[in-house]
Order: sequence, then C-alpha cells, then structure tokens
Amino acid sequence: MTLITTTLVGFDSFAEVRTIKGIPYADRPSRVLDVRVPVGETNFPTVVWLHGGGLTGGARHFIPLSDGKIAQVSAEYRLLGKDATCGEDCIEDAAAAVAWTFAHIAEYGGDPSKIYLCGKSAGAYLSMMVGMDGKWLATHGLSNRDLAGIVAVSGQASKHFNVRKFSGDDDPQYLPKIDDLAPLAHVSKDIPPFVSVCGEPPYEWKCRAEENRFLVATLIALGHPFARYIECPLCDHGRVDKPAWGYIELFIHGRLP
Repeated sequence: MTLITTTLVGFDSFAEVRTIKGIPYADRPSRVLDVRVPVGETNFPTVVWLHGGGLTGGARHFIPLSDGKIAQVSAEYRLLGKDATCGEDCIEDAAAAVAWTFAHIAEYGGDPSKIYLCGKSAGAYLSMMVGMDGKWLATHGLSNRDLAGIVAVSGQASKHFNVRKFSGDDDPQYLPKIDDLAPLAHVSKDIPPFVSVCGEPPYEWKCRAEENRFLVATLIALGHPFARYIECPLCDHGRVDKPAWGYIELFIHGRLP
C-alpha cells in the first residue's frame, strides 16, 4: 500500500486529503482499491466509484469532485476476457468493494450511513446491479438499502452487452434482454435513492438514454420516493462525465431537485 497526502483546490472548498493506494479487499490480486479521505474531517460522505470500460477494460481512478471533503473509494474488479469468466464475477467484486467500505470507512473518519455507490458506463451497470438487486450485498450481511444512494452515469439498464457476449449470446448488441442480470429486472420502490445521468440522443450511446428514462419512469410509477433522470444536452457517452460530477455532489448535499 502507498500513502500520499496532498491538497485539493476545489470550487467549493480547500481540503487536505490523504490517499491510500492498493488496499486488498478480497483474496484475488486484481481485487484492490484506493481510498481518498479528507484530513481533519469526520462523519463525511463517501463515493464508491466503479470505472467504465465495457467490463473488459479500464482501471480504477478517482473522479474530479470539486468538494474535497467527500471521500472516495475507487475499486478494481475482475474483467471479462481476463480474470472474470462471467458477469457475475464482476458484480461480485463490486459488491465486495462496497462491503469493504461499509466495514472500514469509519476507521478513516467516514460515516457508514453516507455511502453512495456510483459508476460510469460498465461501472454504472455494476452500481445498479449491486444497488438494486439485494442478493449481492446480502452475501456480506448487508442490505442494499444501507446505501445512501446510487448514481448511474450512462449505464446499461438492460443486460450488459458484454455479459451477454461472454455467456454465448450472439443476438444483436442492441436487442434488449431483461433477466436476473439486468438492472431493469430489479426495479422496486424500495431501492435506495436513485439518480441516472445520461447524454442526449443521438449523441449518447444508442438506446442508453431511452433505457434509463424507462427505468426511472418505472421507479416513479411504482412509488419510489426519490428517482431522478438527468439528460445532459449535446453530451455523448464520453462527454457526459464532466456534468455528472456536479450532479453527484448536488445529490450528496441534498440539493438535487
């Protein structure tokens, strides 16, 4: 593990932060995470961030939040075609990283009741699966309702196309499949507060915005108390990142309408 202390200058705050890299959260070499926490603060919220990359690539990283007083946990997870053999491996790792955060964030001064599960693209798919299907955290003695919220940035709401591909499904990529490995199969009024951020069609990944609109509309129809869909004008799958950081902070601070 590596320990680094530095100062972040944000739009809303100046914060000295401590970064600890390469913490193992399970028994496999690929399952490590990095932690960034504000120095001298207590009871702070934490974002567990899951990176994108189609479940076949990408690497853990922190996101550029302007508020350095929000802690971050950035997790590596097994990848399809490398050390993961199926989509369940990736979801299992994401759940284990969240469980580690619940077990250990108080040691760094964080509040375990303020853990937000967030991700982009493939990471958003994993965030939705772990946050919406309670069985993944139940394995660790936790409830998905223990999460303070979920933010999915341009995530696939139907079964992820690479999860399908690596299971031998040769149907067209954009043919939606909804089964136990699709977030849409786990829509419920009882999931944690939920925010979906997507780019604007036709710039966004095909069908991505439409799937997320449907997911949020269904949550609202079922009586979910806080489900929001946010569409960022002129943003494609890559450019949606920048506005998404601001929406994550507004959500955490209770300022998202």
